[in-house]
Amino acid sequence: MHIELTEMLRCPEDHHEEFLVLSTSEMNGRMVWMGLVGCPVCHRDFEIIDGIVDFTEVVTGERQARAVRRTPASASPVILDPQSLQALLDLGGPGGYVVLLGSAARLAEGLAGVMGGIHFVGINAPPDVEELPILSLLQTDRVIPLRQAMARGVVVGAELAGTPWVGEGVKVLLRGRRLVIEDELAAPAGLEKLASDQGVWVGEKR
Repeated sequence: MHIELTEMLRCPEDHHEEFLVLSTSEMNGRMVWMGLVGCPVCHRDFEIIDGIVDFTEVVTGERQARAVRRTPASASPVILDPQSLQALLDLGGPGGYVVLLGSAARLAEGLAGVMGGIHFVGINAPPDVEELPILSLLQTDRVIPLRQAMARGVVVGAELAGTPWVGEGVKVLLRGRRLVIEDELAAPAGLEKLASDQGVWVGEKR
Protein backbone atom coordinates (compact mmCIF):
# COMPACT_ATOMS: atom_id res chain seq x y z
CA MET A 1 0.00 0.00 0.00
CA HIS A 2 1.28 3.45 -0.86
CA ILE A 3 1.82 5.31 2.40
CA GLU A 4 -0.15 8.36 1.20
CA LEU A 5 -3.28 6.23 0.74
CA THR A 6 -3.55 6.00 4.53
CA GLU A 7 -5.48 9.27 4.70
CA MET A 8 -8.10 7.85 2.31
CA LEU A 9 -8.76 4.66 4.29
CA ARG A 10 -11.74 4.19 6.58
CA CYS A 11 -12.77 1.49 9.02
CA PRO A 12 -15.28 -1.01 7.57
CA GLU A 13 -17.35 -0.90 10.77
CA ASP A 14 -20.60 1.09 10.81
CA HIS A 15 -19.61 4.31 12.55
CA HIS A 16 -18.58 7.84 11.55
CA GLU A 17 -15.50 8.15 9.38
CA GLU A 18 -12.25 8.92 11.13
CA PHE A 19 -8.65 8.86 9.90
CA LEU A 20 -7.01 5.49 10.51
CA VAL A 21 -3.64 5.30 12.25
CA LEU A 22 -0.78 3.60 10.41
CA SER A 23 2.02 1.64 12.09
CA THR A 24 4.70 0.32 9.74
CA SER A 25 7.15 -2.50 10.33
CA GLU A 26 8.54 -2.87 6.79
CA MET A 27 8.66 -0.42 3.90
CA ASN A 28 9.74 -0.63 0.26
CA GLY A 29 10.28 2.96 -0.83
CA ARG A 30 6.92 4.72 -0.34
CA MET A 31 5.05 1.39 -0.21
CA VAL A 32 4.12 -0.17 3.14
CA TRP A 33 4.98 -3.87 2.95
CA MET A 34 4.13 -4.94 6.52
CA GLY A 35 2.29 -3.10 9.29
CA LEU A 36 -1.06 -2.26 10.87
CA VAL A 37 -3.83 0.26 10.38
CA GLY A 38 -5.92 0.98 13.44
CA CYS A 39 -9.28 2.66 13.98
CA PRO A 40 -9.38 5.28 16.77
CA VAL A 41 -13.18 4.95 17.03
CA CYS A 42 -13.75 1.20 17.50
CA HIS A 43 -10.10 0.33 18.25
CA ARG A 44 -9.91 -2.45 15.68
CA ASP A 45 -6.59 -3.17 13.98
CA PHE A 46 -6.11 -4.53 10.47
CA GLU A 47 -2.88 -6.01 9.12
CA ILE A 48 -0.87 -5.06 6.07
CA ILE A 49 0.64 -8.29 4.76
CA ASP A 50 2.92 -8.42 1.72
CA GLY A 51 1.71 -4.93 0.83
CA ILE A 52 -2.02 -5.81 0.98
CA VAL A 53 -4.25 -4.18 3.59
CA ASP A 54 -6.48 -6.97 4.91
CA PHE A 55 -9.81 -5.66 6.20
CA THR A 56 -11.33 -9.16 6.36
CA GLU A 57 -9.79 -10.02 9.73
CA VAL A 58 -9.40 -8.00 12.91
CA VAL A 59 -6.05 -8.40 14.65
CA THR A 60 -6.45 -9.79 18.15
CA GLY A 61 -3.54 -10.55 20.44
CA GLU A 62 -0.23 -11.57 18.90
CA ARG A 63 0.24 -11.08 15.18
CA GLN A 64 0.85 -14.35 13.38
CA ALA A 65 2.54 -15.06 10.06
CA ARG A 66 -0.18 -15.65 7.48
CA ALA A 67 -1.16 -14.82 3.94
CA VAL A 68 -4.10 -12.68 2.85
CA ARG A 69 -6.98 -14.76 1.50
CA ARG A 70 -7.29 -13.39 -2.03
CA THR A 71 -10.56 -13.45 -3.97
CA PRO A 72 -10.43 -15.62 -7.10
CA ALA A 73 -11.68 -14.00 -10.29
CA SER A 74 -12.71 -15.84 -13.43
CA ALA A 75 -10.43 -15.56 -16.43
CA SER A 76 -13.21 -13.99 -18.47
CA PRO A 77 -12.39 -12.34 -21.81
CA VAL A 78 -11.04 -8.82 -21.43
CA ILE A 79 -13.76 -6.37 -22.47
CA LEU A 80 -11.88 -3.13 -21.92
CA ASP A 81 -8.42 -2.09 -23.02
CA PRO A 82 -6.50 0.77 -21.34
CA GLN A 83 -7.01 3.24 -24.18
CA SER A 84 -10.77 2.67 -24.31
CA LEU A 85 -11.07 2.87 -20.54
CA GLN A 86 -9.08 6.11 -20.49
CA ALA A 87 -11.65 7.63 -22.85
CA LEU A 88 -14.60 6.30 -20.85
CA LEU A 89 -13.29 7.68 -17.55
CA ASP A 90 -12.52 11.07 -19.12
CA LEU A 91 -10.22 12.18 -16.30
CA GLY A 92 -8.51 14.96 -18.19
CA GLY A 93 -5.21 15.01 -16.28
CA PRO A 94 -2.99 13.50 -13.58
CA GLY A 95 -3.54 13.30 -9.84
CA GLY A 96 -5.88 11.52 -7.45
CA TYR A 97 -7.12 7.96 -7.27
CA VAL A 98 -8.94 5.50 -9.52
CA VAL A 99 -10.55 2.48 -7.82
CA LEU A 100 -10.50 -0.88 -9.62
CA LEU A 101 -12.81 -3.61 -8.27
CA GLY A 102 -12.10 -7.31 -8.70
CA SER A 103 -10.67 -8.38 -12.05
CA ALA A 104 -10.56 -4.72 -13.19
CA ALA A 105 -7.36 -4.44 -11.10
CA ARG A 106 -5.62 -6.34 -13.91
CA LEU A 107 -5.88 -3.14 -15.97
CA ALA A 108 -3.76 -1.05 -13.58
CA GLU A 109 -0.41 -1.40 -15.36
CA GLY A 110 -1.88 -0.67 -18.77
CA LEU A 111 -3.82 2.31 -17.43
CA ALA A 112 -0.70 3.71 -15.77
CA GLY A 113 0.93 3.77 -19.19
CA VAL A 114 -1.77 6.05 -20.63
CA MET A 115 -2.86 7.86 -17.45
CA GLY A 116 0.33 8.99 -15.74
CA GLY A 117 0.30 10.58 -12.32
CA ILE A 118 -2.74 8.66 -11.04
CA HIS A 119 -2.62 6.09 -8.23
CA PHE A 120 -4.81 3.02 -8.57
CA VAL A 121 -6.51 1.16 -5.71
CA GLY A 122 -7.37 -2.48 -6.31
CA ILE A 123 -10.26 -3.85 -4.23
CA ASN A 124 -10.37 -7.67 -3.92
CA ALA A 125 -7.93 -8.06 -6.79
CA PRO A 126 -7.38 -11.64 -8.05
CA PRO A 127 -4.26 -13.53 -6.91
CA ASP A 128 -2.38 -12.86 -10.16
CA VAL A 129 -2.36 -9.10 -9.44
CA GLU A 130 0.55 -7.87 -7.34
CA GLU A 131 1.10 -4.63 -5.45
CA LEU A 132 2.98 -2.03 -7.50
CA PRO A 133 4.21 1.54 -6.91
CA ILE A 134 1.17 2.69 -8.93
CA LEU A 135 -1.24 0.15 -7.38
CA SER A 136 -2.31 -0.34 -3.76
CA LEU A 137 -4.30 -3.46 -2.87
CA LEU A 138 -7.07 -3.78 -0.27
CA GLN A 139 -8.93 -6.97 0.63
CA THR A 140 -12.42 -6.64 2.12
CA ASP A 141 -15.56 -8.73 2.50
CA ARG A 142 -18.44 -6.25 2.73
CA VAL A 143 -17.61 -2.58 2.15
CA ILE A 144 -15.00 -0.61 0.26
CA PRO A 145 -12.79 0.69 3.12
CA LEU A 146 -12.19 4.07 1.51
CA ARG A 147 -13.54 7.48 2.45
CA GLN A 148 -16.64 8.66 0.63
CA ALA A 149 -16.21 10.81 -2.50
CA MET A 150 -12.44 10.29 -2.85
CA ALA A 151 -12.11 8.61 -6.27
CA ARG A 152 -11.80 10.32 -9.66
CA GLY A 153 -13.05 7.13 -11.31
CA VAL A 154 -14.27 3.62 -10.46
CA VAL A 155 -14.11 0.51 -12.64
CA VAL A 156 -16.04 -2.62 -11.61
CA GLY A 157 -15.04 -6.05 -12.91
CA ALA A 158 -17.82 -8.28 -14.28
CA GLU A 159 -17.79 -10.68 -11.33
CA LEU A 160 -18.56 -7.84 -8.88
CA ALA A 161 -21.19 -6.08 -11.02
CA GLY A 162 -23.92 -6.35 -8.41
CA THR A 163 -24.79 -5.79 -4.76
CA PRO A 164 -23.06 -4.50 -2.67
CA TRP A 165 -20.03 -3.58 -4.76
CA VAL A 166 -21.56 -1.27 -7.35
CA GLY A 167 -23.30 0.72 -4.62
CA GLU A 168 -20.04 0.90 -2.70
CA GLY A 169 -18.33 2.16 -5.83
CA VAL A 170 -20.89 4.96 -6.11
CA LYS A 171 -20.16 6.00 -2.51
CA VAL A 172 -16.43 6.45 -3.02
CA LEU A 173 -16.83 8.23 -6.37
CA LEU A 174 -16.54 12.01 -6.55
CA ARG A 175 -19.56 13.94 -7.84
CA GLY A 176 -19.31 14.57 -11.58
CA ARG A 177 -16.98 11.60 -12.10
CA ARG A 178 -17.59 8.33 -13.90
CA LEU A 179 -18.14 4.70 -12.95
CA VAL A 180 -17.54 1.99 -15.55
CA ILE A 181 -18.99 -1.52 -15.13
CA GLU A 182 -18.11 -4.57 -17.21
CA ASP A 183 -21.83 -5.38 -17.47
CA GLU A 184 -24.03 -3.42 -19.85
CA LEU A 185 -27.21 -4.49 -18.03
CA ALA A 186 -26.24 -2.68 -14.83
CA ALA A 187 -28.34 0.30 -13.73
CA PRO A 188 -27.03 1.50 -10.36
CA ALA A 189 -28.84 4.17 -8.38
CA GLY A 190 -27.16 7.53 -7.95
CA LEU A 191 -25.67 7.64 -11.44
CA GLU A 192 -26.76 9.19 -14.71
CA LYS A 193 -26.35 6.69 -17.54
CA LEU A 194 -24.01 7.87 -20.28
CA ALA A 195 -23.61 4.73 -22.39
CA SER A 196 -24.26 0.99 -22.47
CA ASP A 197 -22.86 -1.18 -25.23
CA GLN A 198 -20.69 -4.22 -25.95
CA GLY A 199 -20.70 -5.49 -22.38
CA VAL A 200 -19.91 -2.15 -20.71
CA TRP A 201 -22.09 0.31 -18.72
CA VAL A 202 -20.91 3.88 -18.04
CA GLY A 203 -22.49 6.40 -15.70
CA GLU A 204 -21.72 9.72 -14.04
CA LYS A 205 -22.38 10.63 -10.42
CA ARG A 206 -24.76 13.56 -9.98
